[in-house]
Amino acid sequence: MSDSEQLKYQIALSLIPGIGCANAKRLITSLGDIREIFTASKKQLLKVPNIGEITALKIMGSGILARAEAEISFIEKNQIQCAFYWDDHYPVRLKRCVDAPLVLYWKGPVDFNAEKIVAIVGTRNATAYGRGFCDDLIKEMGLRGNYTVVSGLAYGIDVAAHKACLKYGVPTLGVLAHGLERIYPSLHRSVADRMLTSGGLVTDFVSEVKIDRTNFLRRNRIIAGLADAAIIVESAKKGGSLVTADIADSYNRDVFALPGRRNDPYSQGCNQLIKSNKALMIENIDDLEYAMVWLEQAKRPSKIQKQLFVELNEEEQKLVDVLDGQEVYIDQLCSNVNMPMGKVSSILLALEFKGLVISLPGKMYKLS
Repeated sequence: MSDSEQLKYQIALSLIPGIGCANAKRLITSLGDIREIFTASKKQLLKVPNIGEITALKIMGSGILARAEAEISFIEKNQIQCAFYWDDHYPVRLKRCVDAPLVLYWKGPVDFNAEKIVAIVGTRNATAYGRGFCDDLIKEMGLRGNYTVVSGLAYGIDVAAHKACLKYGVPTLGVLAHGLERIYPSLHRSVADRMLTSGGLVTDFVSEVKIDRTNFLRRNRIIAGLADAAIIVESAKKGGSLVTADIADSYNRDVFALPGRRNDPYSQGCNQLIKSNKALMIENIDDLEYAMVWLEQAKRPSKIQKQLFVELNEEEQKLVDVLDGQEVYIDQLCSNVNMPMGKVSSILLALEFKGLVISLPGKMYKLS
């Protein structure tokens, strides 16, 4: 099967409502080949665990393969890159999320596996306080280097973060709630075009998808999944950025929130996140780097002698047990031990100083 034909079936599979990564794995494992999914009988499909009659009929429905072929034409015409869930070039951080999209599309020189990726989101009604914080924080990111910022290209904090990245030379990714044939809001077209030079635009939506409110909530999981940490900059008591915070927490990402005055309506959501211990307070980049253990990593000695007869605490032992005999991505470690990224990074650093753990490229770790 050619690469183009394989992509056709991959896109078609992603277009079937209710088919996520788990069901896709079941279908391919049970039927042996992705193409066989679309030639299987209803009886064969119903034998696959968790595939009911309604889903089987959707798989057998006409038009899905033709729609996938049309999308391939759009991709080729517009020089769009894409990756299926199992491809090597699929973003490593996102792949570790249980509800990662089957197919991801992007434009621009995106480095999904950059050293430090931070999501910055917030209210569409940004104040001078919130915009100023974005500018100050991202200016420091540009000075310290190796940062990438991901956001949603929406009004307010999102676009303020993207603009600051362009101003200070920090790569930035915009996650869209629609296909790559348009920019919404259209007012941000010039910003989006400039982002294509050092970052990019990302989506899991095919072209010509109707813009819908639910798309933006679905988009939030990609913003959270692509990043090591999420920073909430201004939010009312309810808002999409709080949804992003919840998703990031469920992915074992560290969540940060900018505090504000108690009577400011667009600080109430952030203040509540901090009060309820759902987010760490952030006032500057040092708060971020301290919590994420990025300051200590930069100062890490190149060679550490292994300590003999090391005594481990309970949390250290958990990580050692997971790493025993295998190389593991930090995202998977977080999931296995049910700890946030900052906590796991801190423990790993301690284990490295004890000479028990070695860090590998791509945020993988193994026992020494």
